[in-house]
Amino acid sequence: MSSTRTTPPLPASSPAEKLALSVVAGGLLTLLLALADADPARQQRWFYLALGLLGSGMLAWSWLKYGRHPAGVQQHSLWLRASTSRGAVAWVTGLVLTGFYVVLYWFSNDDGHGHFGPLNNLVHALDGFSRALRARPADQWFLYGTFYTLAVLLMGVRALWKYRHSRYQLIRTASVMFFQLGFAFLLPGLLQFFQQPEFYFTYFWPLKYDYLFPGTVTSLLQKGGLGVFMVFWGAAMSLLATPVLTYFFGKRWYCSWVCGCGGLAETAGDPYRQLADKSRAAWRWEVRIIYPVLVLIVVITVLLWVHFATGSTLLGAAGGVAAKWYGFVIGSVFSGVIGVGFYPIMGARVWCRFGCPMAAYLGLLQKHFSRFRISTNGAQCISCGNCSNVCEMGIDVKQYAQRGEPIIRASCVGCGMCSTACPRGVLNLENGPREGRYQGSQLIHADSLRILS
Repeated sequence: MSSTRTTPPLPASSPAEKLALSVVAGGLLTLLLALADADPARQQRWFYLALGLLGSGMLAWSWLKYGRHPAGVQQHSLWLRASTSRGAVAWVTGLVLTGFYVVLYWFSNDDGHGHFGPLNNLVHALDGFSRALRARPADQWFLYGTFYTLAVLLMGVRALWKYRHSRYQLIRTASVMFFQLGFAFLLPGLLQFFQQPEFYFTYFWPLKYDYLFPGTVTSLLQKGGLGVFMVFWGAAMSLLATPVLTYFFGKRWYCSWVCGCGGLAETAGDPYRQLADKSRAAWRWEVRIIYPVLVLIVVITVLLWVHFATGSTLLGAAGGVAAKWYGFVIGSVFSGVIGVGFYPIMGARVWCRFGCPMAAYLGLLQKHFSRFRISTNGAQCISCGNCSNVCEMGIDVKQYAQRGEPIIRASCVGCGMCSTACPRGVLNLENGPREGRYQGSQLIHADSLRILS
């Protein structure tokens, strides 16, 4: 007697949820009207109506989906939905995101007459807001910053409702929302309003690589006391505060609490965290790509300073060309087009895993010098796999938990989702003494040697 396995049906969305999603869809269609309308006044009305529909629809759906149901990490049907299992919806979403980044980076530059290519209508719809905040008209980067910040805030509210049972997740989500809105969006705009250099106090070298380039340092030093403070802040945070904070708290203090890239991944990218490749091959590629990126930007920075110290005679134009190409390949293609456009296909931390030099820098400090670790209790592990499924950094957490091994991987961003998802309390994020941190970790060391070989 034979039997066939049938796929369980997807749980049906309630009529209220469908209505909320219809409002979101209406917002997207209205955004297209703003993009296509030739009348400036109507463009602005369409644009703000679109933002209102998108925001209200997303907030309503998030509350209906998570706020009215029992708290907890719900992983039901993730691998059955076309939107979260690399299905047709995911591919369409990925293509749209990728297309937006391509248009933003390479087809929306100011032509000298205030025209921003295909995004021109959307850019100028924000002119009033931009003048109020920055005392200047909008450009494509202000449009992008507005979209980026709204995504973090709206999806952050979703995460607050979804993970409201976890105090750690509530505080961490609120933190990335705060830093994105206050320090990565409003503060740089206010600096421009008062005729000061635009500066992002939450981005440091080597992620914001040009902040320690001689050209940027020289330019800031010419701006007076505030410029001098900006140079001091960037250097101190990169070279002094980062090692100290990472020693005490691991890389999570930045990657999961402050960084805008991590903030977008933890909020807008949360539906795709299970897609991170956890194979050994992916781990090998991670090691082989991210550390050369770090070495590359260190070498470029050192060469530019040597070039500057020798009166700009050492490299000629080569140094500027190298920096420009690094910005194009790593700063634009990798962090933007691939890093965000591939969320629905490869997970939300592609850039953080494979390309971010800041993550590589922090990871080396975390692995070899930090007090941070995730402790495990193998005796309590029931091998449910929830921890591995939610790890967006591609760590097969279950394998460590089953062996009772502490997790001290350089790639771990300390988001705590593995601990939040564990039904048995097997995993705990700790900032304990270094004594015993590597206890029982011979298997981890052996794995690392095999990966590097």
